[in-house]
Amino acid sequence: MTKQGIINNSTVDPNKILPMRYMWARQHYKDGVANNWTPEEVSMQQDVEHWKSNDVLSANERRLILWNLGFFSTAESLTANNLILSVYQHVTNPECRQYILRQAYEEAVHTDTFIYCCDSLGLDPDEIYNMYETIPSIKEKDNFVVNLTKSLMDPYFKTDTTENIQQFIHDLIGYYVIMEGIFFYAGFAMMLALKRQGKMIGIGEQFEYIMRDESIHLAFGCDLINTIIEENPEIWTEDFKQKVVGLIKEAVILEQQYAHDACPQGMLAINAKQFSDYVEYIADRRLERINLPKVYGKPNPFPWMSQATDLSKEKNFFETRVTEYQTAGSLEWGD
Repeated sequence: MTKQGIINNSTVDPNKILPMRYMWARQHYKDGVANNWTPEEVSMQQDVEHWKSNDVLSANERRLILWNLGFFSTAESLTANNLILSVYQHVTNPECRQYILRQAYEEAVHTDTFIYCCDSLGLDPDEIYNMYETIPSIKEKDNFVVNLTKSLMDPYFKTDTTENIQQFIHDLIGYYVIMEGIFFYAGFAMMLALKRQGKMIGIGEQFEYIMRDESIHLAFGCDLINTIIEENPEIWTEDFKQKVVGLIKEAVILEQQYAHDACPQGMLAINAKQFSDYVEYIADRRLERINLPKVYGKPNPFPWMSQATDLSKEKNFFETRVTEYQTAGSLEWGD
């Protein structure tokens, strides 16, 4: 167990960021800055018209929108609390901490996005923000992550032993790989599928920006996890690997149940099974990202999800906000 790595480093001065050791952390910070946005820059006028109209959205589509706003509105707060109250404490490397602060800001922007959406559409905040208690498949996902990340929220937990470092990796996987890397993606696909149909364009655009942020969060989290494992290889046992695979399989089942509950009858040209297949495709990519073998072998049923996060597209400056930056054109997104 190294005492001079990304955690447990008693030799590092957290106030001295130069010279940098983990340049990937610096790159993720710069990529996050390149994707900077705020919700108020996205017009919601058409969304308001769609929401008030009796002809644009079906009852199932309205329900789908409410469920996704309900899940994400509290999930973003859950991730921010994990990040600030725990992950930052244990990761002592200064360039990683700089990125974590950037991510915390982005979580605040995401939280503000759902406030903006609720206010714009005139939704009942008690209904939206209590869905994590009133909708079983949302509650089960949130409870799963809370149970996975208990040690992160324990004020007395320290990453000072092999067993505790292993527990820390377990919790980071629960937070970054499962919550941000799997539990968010069926919802992303649903909202972007609506946008592709010309419905609720403003919310869809904001979900695109959130997805871009989350892709960088996921990349940072996986690099953090892989670096800790590289510096502490004794924790990456076969038993532990199988435990991680088992957790991801459980997460896939929960996300598939949410997909079926939120969109039971599907939408135009998309059915609940395709959302379920997409979750399995995403899970395989997450497994590969932390150097574990694929489980499901499903092709991507929604190739357009990659296009939704392609920052190389150009927009007319006088027609819409410039949201794509050349400095972010080479990013690999986590869809």
